[in-house]
Amino acid sequence: MIGFLIGLVVVGLIAGFVARLVVPGRHDLSVPLTIGLGIAGSFVGGFFASILFSVDATLQPTGILGSIVGAIVVLAVATRFRSGRGVRA
Repeated sequence: MIGFLIGLVVVGLIAGFVARLVVPGRHDLSVPLTIGLGIAGSFVGGFFASILFSVDATLQPTGILGSIVGAIVVLAVATRFRSGRGVRA
């Protein structure tokens, strides 16, 4: 269990850092927020993978590539809504 959590944090840090490099714009995120971004991206990537590959559609973490793709999606959406260009109700 501890190994899983440490792995999740390490993958989250890497995925969040790569997402910050790929998504254009300035991102004022601390290290804990970058880790959170990567972890959220891991679950988003797992959700997309389950839809694309018709596997059980539960939220589950993915590997590093799925985490990076998911983190890019999460950061791009967050940046869009934070900048005021998003959809408003």
